[in-house]
Amino acid sequence: MPSSITDVLGIEVGQFTDSRRPTGCTVVLARGSAVGGVDVRGAAPGTRETDLLSPSNVVERVHAILLAGGSAFGLDAASGVMRWLDEQGIGLEVGPARVPLVPAAVLFDLPLGDPRIRPDAASGYAACEAASKDAPAEGNFGAGAGAAVGKIFGIARAMKGGIGSASVTVEGVTVGAIVACNALGDVVDPETGRVLAGARTADGQALLDTRRALLQGVGATPMLAGSNTTIGVIATDAVLNKMHTGRLATMGHDGLARAINPLHTLSDGDALFALATGASGKTLGMMTLGTMAAEVTALAVVRAIRAARAVTAGSLHLPAWADLA
Repeated sequence: MPSSITDVLGIEVGQFTDSRRPTGCTVVLARGSAVGGVDVRGAAPGTRETDLLSPSNVVERVHAILLAGGSAFGLDAASGVMRWLDEQGIGLEVGPARVPLVPAAVLFDLPLGDPRIRPDAASGYAACEAASKDAPAEGNFGAGAGAAVGKIFGIARAMKGGIGSASVTVEGVTVGAIVACNALGDVVDPETGRVLAGARTADGQALLDTRRALLQGVGATPMLAGSNTTIGVIATDAVLNKMHTGRLATMGHDGLARAINPLHTLSDGDALFALATGASGKTLGMMTLGTMAAEVTALAVVRAIRAARAVTAGSLHLPAWADLA
């Protein structure tokens, strides 16, 4: 059985994939709540409730994180997650009510199929209904359903992205990640440096290697801000405070940098959330936990690409890693 973020004690994942076009959403649930953190590095993010997670702000624990396609429209899916949590009696006690806290981030997948179809509140609710401790499906599912990578020289030369997950355990403490990769840049194997998926040559038959092409002076195609993004959640069952949880998200971006090149561009909205359930009752030094976070984030990106499958939406065809490998 593959490792995944659901190996973390106190974490469940549910996904909704829209059958009408490639889009969907992914929810990471912490029914017992978890200390939350976030680090937004992309220049064009689409997010909700990220200010809540600042170490300087009062609220420490959240109940779910939503990742969705649909660009800014997809943030509506968080309302469905809130409704489901409310029905379960899960939320922050505020006088006469409980308010579920659901930070969220979205990626841009509108070029694939009818852009009027995007995740909504019903989609978020359905993802919660599907949540479990099972390893989440990878590739063309949930928030990764409409993801694409390698768009620096135009969407027509891009490849299919997706969603992936991984975990690692050290001394009884687990760190896991789930990442929806819709990067502008290429995805590379951190172990070998080999490009796995990304911009293709003009004939579409081979990988171009964006880094080398840009360094040789090949001009990029102008891109709309926010039309790319890699978003994800890192979770651990270690006991952490809010500042350390935020630092876990920051160190997780090192994993993105190992697996995506270029990263954090003006056209990307890259954001990583972090959750600490504390369910193991243990902790490790932040050096070890941060190393684990970067490792599983990079692994999740690679697994997203290797699990992805080709899609055709109208005249646009995006091959996958398996097609060019």
